[in-house]
Amino acid sequence: MILTTTPSVEGRTISEYKGVVFGEVISGVNFIRDFAASIRNIVGGRSGSYEDELIKARSQAMNEMSERAVRLGADAVVGIDIDYEVLGEGGGMLMVTASGTAVKLA
Repeated sequence: MILTTTPSVEGRTISEYKGVVFGEVISGVNFIRDFAASIRNIVGGRSGSYEDELIKARSQAMNEMSERAVRLGADAVVGIDIDYEVLGEGGGMLMVTASGTAVKLA
C-alpha cells in the first residue's frame, strides 16, 4: 500500500478512484502523564510521554485508514491529511484523524 500526501503517485497512473477513507483514533491521557508534562512546562524540555502518545495515535490512524483502503481494493491512498484535535473536559483526550483518497493504480 502506497501512502502519500501528494495527489498522485509519481510514475504511476490512477485508474480508479475508490473513495475517501479515514482512520480515527481517540486517546486518553492519564493523570501521571499530565503531572509529568506540567513539570516539564515549568522547568522546560520536551514531554516524551506526550510525544510517544502522539506518535502511537498517528500510526494507528494511518494503519486504520490503510486497512479501509485495502478493503476497497485500493493500491494506494493519495492526498493524505492528518488532523489533531483535543477533546473532552479539560482537554484530556487526543483525537487524530487521517484521511485520503483510496485509488487503484494502473
